[in-house]
This record gives sequence, structure tokens and C-alpha cells, in this order.
Amino acid sequence: MNHPGTEAEPGAEHADSGRLREALAAAAYDITPSHLPLAAVSRRGRQIRRRRGAAVIAAGCGLLLVPLALVTLRGTSPDADRITPPGASTPAPSASSAAPAPKPRIVASGEHVTAAPGFRLWLTAEGEHWTTPSSPGPQFRSVVDGNVDPNTPGVSLQSEITDGRAYLCGLYYGGRGTASAVEIQTQAGTVHGKLVELPGHPGWGVWYATTRVQPGSESVDFVSHITVHDTEGRIYAQLKAR
Repeated sequence: MNHPGTEAEPGAEHADSGRLREALAAAAYDITPSHLPLAAVSRRGRQIRRRRGAAVIAAGCGLLLVPLALVTLRGTSPDADRITPPGASTPAPSASSAAPAPKPRIVASGEHVTAAPGFRLWLTAEGEHWTTPSSPGPQFRSVVDGNVDPNTPGVSLQSEITDGRAYLCGLYYGGRGTASAVEIQTQAGTVHGKLVELPGHPGWGVWYATTRVQPGSESVDFVSHITVHDTEGRIYAQLKAR
């Protein structure tokens, strides 16, 4: 027996499926997609960037605050270094940090010191010896002949002017402390000389200096005052020549 209705069902199903797909496709074409919310996306991106930037700045500030906190903590400790703020005055160095005052040059007995060409000096236990350009023969000033009192501060003067230059020297003795420097007041102004002594603190020494002079100056009144200072800046001995 033939069943024509049963044989036709597969073809009908295919036809229905095709029509259903066509109907769904037509319906899909009729649907209009909504617009992409670009403004909202942009705002969201800016928010994310701002949050990231704030996080980076916060991290950088944290790194800067760490050494500042360490400096603050260090400053509160009892042994912390003192930091002088800009513009604050710096304490003056103490007297102990200043350079020590000069002392006389120590020479051996008979050792010659050349003060200038033709002007030489040397010391012995008996006293001062010297030569000058116009007097090349040795001259002598004794410290043991009774004319020098080693217990009383004093200064002597020998001077010579030759070819526009003054050659000055003399003894100093009897002062307290240690002799350090000599100033000679002359017609040409203040002259700073030098000191020499024998070893062993004999209580006396020799000062000397040279300087140029104005034409017509005479050695007799060229020097007016001689002052020897000690290492503390006090007067060791002095002479008023005129």
C-alpha cells in the first residue's frame, strides 16, 4: 500500500526551515543597532588615567618623604649633627683653631744669616755679630760686658743707610714669654723685621730688617720706635729711638 503523505513530510520540513531562516533574517535586518556610548567611554578612560596619575604622584611623594623623615628623626637624636640654615651666621673659629704665632728662628752658634747682600748676622754666647755693605769687617755687640741687663726688657739699635737702603739690627732681651715679632717705625713707615735666637732660651736674641729710604734720609733719626711683641701679642720689649 502506498503512503504518499508520509513520503512528502521530509520535503515539507526543509521548506519550513528555509522559510523560518528567511523570516529571521528579514527581522534581523529590520533591527537598528544602538549607538556606541563614545562619550561615556572617553569619560571612563580619563577617570582611569587620573587615578593612575594620582597613584604615581603619591608614590613619588612617598619616596621624597622617606629621606625627610630620616633627617627629621636624626635631628631629634642627642648626637645629631647641627645644620646651619641658609643665611644663619657661622660661629667664629675658636682661638685654639687659629694659626700659632710665629717664633724666632733658632740658629746654631756662629751660623751666618744673610739678611740682604752684604748684610749678614750671626750669634755667639758672647753676643751679636754683623756686617753691612759699607762695613764688611765684623762688628760686635756684647751681652756679657755688663751693658745689657737680661732681667730688664730692652732693645738696642744699629743702623746704616747705603745706596738708598737702610740696614737695621739690634738686640732684644729681658722680656717675659716668647718673642714673636718686631715692628720698626721709620721715616718710610712701619717695617716688619725678623728675629733670631740661639737654642736653649738664652733670654736674648737679635732682630733685623731692611727697607728702602727716601733720598736725604739720615740713619741717626731714620728710626723712631722699635717694639718686640710676644706670642700673645703683648709687648716683650721696646725702644724709643727719638
